Amino acid sequence: MHAIPASFLAMPRWWHDDEGREWLSELPSLIDRQCATWQLTPDGEIRHGSNALVVPVRRGDEPAMLRLAPPGDDVAAEARALRHWAGAPVVELLDLDPPQRAMLLERLDANRSLASESVLAAMSVLGRLVSELATPAPVTVPSTREIAATSLSTFPLDWESQGRPTSRSVLDSTLIAAAELSSAPDEDASVNGDVHPDQVLAGPRRRWTVVDPVLLRGDIEYDGARALWSLLPRMRGDDDIRLAFHTFVDAAGVPEERARAWVLVRSMSYLLWGLDHGLTVDPPKCRRLLEVFT
Repeated sequence: MHAIPASFLAMPRWWHDDEGREWLSELPSLIDRQCATWQLTPDGEIRHGSNALVVPVRRGDEPAMLRLAPPGDDVAAEARALRHWAGAPVVELLDLDPPQRAMLLERLDANRSLASESVLAAMSVLGRLVSELATPAPVTVPSTREIAATSLSTFPLDWESQGRPTSRSVLDSTLIAAAELSSAPDEDASVNGDVHPDQVLAGPRRRWTVVDPVLLRGDIEYDGARALWSLLPRMRGDDDIRLAFHTFVDAAGVPEERARAWVLVRSMSYLLWGLDHGLTVDPPKCRRLLEVFT
């Protein structure tokens, strides 16, 4: 019997999700079934992020990671992202079983993520990575411009429903930023819509490799805010936050004003989503970024 980490069982996403809790109870047998299907041997401590479970395994002599995702995850889309970025600093997809929401991935060093580096070193690496991933994107994937356009209609309603969690001036500044971003011409660059240091691991092929990327099209600076709020507890003051931001902007080679606009839009988006889902740790981080960049 496989012991599912207590930290995974306690993730907030499962609190109001009956289907997810049922999946959690079945996970030990799902691991056994997928190992039998792919002829895998478990080979270490089970790991997890906020969403999926990852089991170190071996297929013959080859080390790998078995990733199992919960109901509702579009594993086929995740696999398309990995295949799109094949050869880039993104984890290699070795096998795929969409009905079981299972992927077999190359083994990286789960004990060494970019979060172990200094704030400025991490922001610099993340900036370089988003630039390196900016290959031409499929026209079929969502665009960052469309996301900004949707924010114009959803933010005011969600802001009211969540009890006006910021000042009106902060909301207005965010809406101005979203309007500017939504009116810009479409870009065709590939964008990782899930940028943060815990999802960049050391590996055998490259010094740093991205895991769990989300493929979008448009502005590569789209998710710089996530990198900031992920590292925010290690920044003492506003000047530290601004320096981290500029480090990312310089490394990515992106326009400062557009990057700032995306910090506002993404921070407001996650603030409103987090409050709606009962989060308590991350919403204050988003408020802090909104205050610093408005």
